[in-house]
Amino acid sequence: MKSVLITAGANGIGLVMAQSFAAAGAQVWVTDVDATAIADLPAAIKGSCVSVADEGGMAALMADVQAAWGGLDVVCVNAGIKGPTSAIVDTDLGAWRDCLAVCLDGAFLTVKHAAPLMGQGGAMVFTASTAGLYGFPYRSPYAAAKWAIIGLMKTAAMELGPKGIRCNAIAPGSVEGPRIDRVFAAEAEAKGMTPEAVAAGYAAGTALGCLVTAQDVADMALFLASAPRISGQVIAVDGFTINPDPKV
Repeated sequence: MKSVLITAGANGIGLVMAQSFAAAGAQVWVTDVDATAIADLPAAIKGSCVSVADEGGMAALMADVQAAWGGLDVVCVNAGIKGPTSAIVDTDLGAWRDCLAVCLDGAFLTVKHAAPLMGQGGAMVFTASTAGLYGFPYRSPYAAAKWAIIGLMKTAAMELGPKGIRCNAIAPGSVEGPRIDRVFAAEAEAKGMTPEAVAAGYAAGTALGCLVTAQDVADMALFLASAPRISGQVIAVDGFTINPDPKV
């Protein structure tokens, strides 16, 4: 049975990943800063309330995982926040740093402390974003962090490859759910539009004319966790973005 750790795994995409790995027979451990969501996890999924940006907390978490399981097979580096919605010239430095602390520092700390627990044939799956492929107007901290995560993933793939550990990233497009609804609302306010118009523009910017689901992303995570010769790759799950900044 594979042992799987998922950061930010008690809500959203991370929770669907956790449920999908558990349904496939894996033993699953998630982190999240939402203590209520951790408490509400099904009994089959272990949970720890810890911030990925807290190095002491992450080191302690990995010690707990090592004691309970003896190691890890799969790590889903999934934690992130949307950051501020504003033009670069209006973005507060503190808000910029808060976004990078979770999205980028958290990814770094996860890799740093999880890699020593992994053995031959292990896999790391990073949640990037199409924002890390094209940029994202009014979301500069988030876009910068997601570009950096791709660089971190490729470097980890090079460093850990000799140990048999594969590293890949998923770049979701807009994923249906409450989180993207909040993004649409914030962008609508920044652009003087309605949230419905913003959502329609995002969907129209894809070849398939739709948003994707958390299950779409989780399915790709399961595939990458078990693909023995794929490493260092970024796989977009986005309905094929043809216009990353639709004007509507």
